[in-house]
Amino acid sequence: MIEPHAPAPPRPAPPRSGCARLPVRPGTGRFLVLTGVFVCAACALVYELELVALASYLMGDSVTQASVVLSVMVFAMGVGSLVAKRLRRRAAIAFGAIEATLALVGGGSAMALYAVFAWTGDWGGLWASGPRCLLVAFSLAIGLLVGAEVPLLMELIQRIRRQDAGGAVADLFAADYVGALVGGLAFPFLLLPLLGQLTGALLTGAVNVLAGGTLVLGLFRRDLTPRGRRLLLAANLAVLALLGSAAALADDFEQAARQAVYGDDVRVAMQTGVQEIVLAGGTRGRPLDLFLDGRLRVSSQDERRYHEGLVQPAMAGPHARVLILGGGDGLAAREVLRHPGVDRVDVVELDPAVVRLARTDPALARLNGHVYGDRRVHVRTADAFARLRVTPAAAYDVVIEDLPDPGITASTKLYSREFYDLARRALAPGGRLAVHAGPLASRPSVFWTVDTTIRAAGLRTVPYRVGGRGSRFAAGPDRASGALRAPRDWGFVLAARTAPDLALDPRAPRPRTLTAVTLVADARAAARTRVRDLPASTLIHPRYAG
Repeated sequence: MIEPHAPAPPRPAPPRSGCARLPVRPGTGRFLVLTGVFVCAACALVYELELVALASYLMGDSVTQASVVLSVMVFAMGVGSLVAKRLRRRAAIAFGAIEATLALVGGGSAMALYAVFAWTGDWGGLWASGPRCLLVAFSLAIGLLVGAEVPLLMELIQRIRRQDAGGAVADLFAADYVGALVGGLAFPFLLLPLLGQLTGALLTGAVNVLAGGTLVLGLFRRDLTPRGRRLLLAANLAVLALLGSAAALADDFEQAARQAVYGDDVRVAMQTGVQEIVLAGGTRGRPLDLFLDGRLRVSSQDERRYHEGLVQPAMAGPHARVLILGGGDGLAAREVLRHPGVDRVDVVELDPAVVRLARTDPALARLNGHVYGDRRVHVRTADAFARLRVTPAAAYDVVIEDLPDPGITASTKLYSREFYDLARRALAPGGRLAVHAGPLASRPSVFWTVDTTIRAAGLRTVPYRVGGRGSRFAAGPDRASGALRAPRDWGFVLAARTAPDLALDPRAPRPRTLTAVTLVADARAAARTRVRDLPASTLIHPRYAG
């Protein structure tokens, strides 16, 4: 009888090549690797948020910029993971080199992006797209490098002590996600307010290279050849030196870049909790320019045309009680106070620093006629939407919306149907609403969407435009559009429960730049550009992109 052969015992798995020779116990080694994962994940998320924040600040439309950065970066992370498969045999030296490169690219990305915007933004042609192209390039590079980290770290942690793949992945991703949480919270609450975008990114790069270099040169140094250790140490020191030098020169760089953007006569530059404020000129006969987050809000060369166009038609009816939403510079209030019969003016401004500057800066206070010294003017620091929600019904005869252009993401809710429903409720019988609706000539769809949205809230409208806009600076969502595409007019919408007349108050001093005849002509010219069948914009479905 032939007995069946007993099955051969399973062969043990071949020993993994390149097992780590550690200077510490395996448990300590795993803890150190997971700590490195935590730090690297935090740095990676800071790079990501820094690109989104700076791109939104420089180019506007934070939704678009966040979508571009996140989608490109996630795609690149997948590609980086695939590429890293070829590097696993030399996981230690590869990880060290990747972290040094990532620290340099991520840490220097903010400075490079700001430099391209500042010094090439007004060149026109292909250079006008330079910041966008560089944003995509940095997102792609950082994503590739971050994506390559995880396979290499997985290889390193398995070399310390073998465990099932599921357990190793769980440990790795737990450290990764917690690090991302810390990085995501540190950026807006610590790095950005205390260090700013440039220095914060450079410091993150320094932490990144120190974490990667310490992990490889300290824990896995026996896996490296003597030549590899020297090269990696030299690379890490070079990256640290570059980042440190850039940090030391960050203030000088920022000042030079600011002068390249705004000119040589910048007098005030501050970063508040809401926005960046820059005040240029206003002395020795030079025009005064006020920039908020890099967009021109006031130019003494043409601001009177804007403010008279916004305010004067709204004051032709009852105007004892006036609400100004925005307008912390005091210039809309100046126009309101030119009319007899005004009892009270409430200015709702989100950023108290704007009001403080309008009170204390001699040139700006002179331009607004020192309106904040008038007892009828009352300032409330609040979000315009939130303020309207608690405003009693029929509280004001005139509501003036002196806000940034539609399309800027932070302003979208202030041009929504819900916002205009609240404004209509705040209007007394016979009251009027005046809305700055952005430039008509360059963005007609946005302008007519504002008009459609106001009408959807139950108000009758008279759209009109005022020409003579002379600045070369962007005022709308896109800061990188260049001087050739800067808007040349302002669009306004006058609204009331019944169809309002486009007229001027005969009791007020005659406006310097407007007449009733030109207003009517401007309204007829605006009507000829009407874009029909546009949907209203709401909080849930904003319509102002592009």
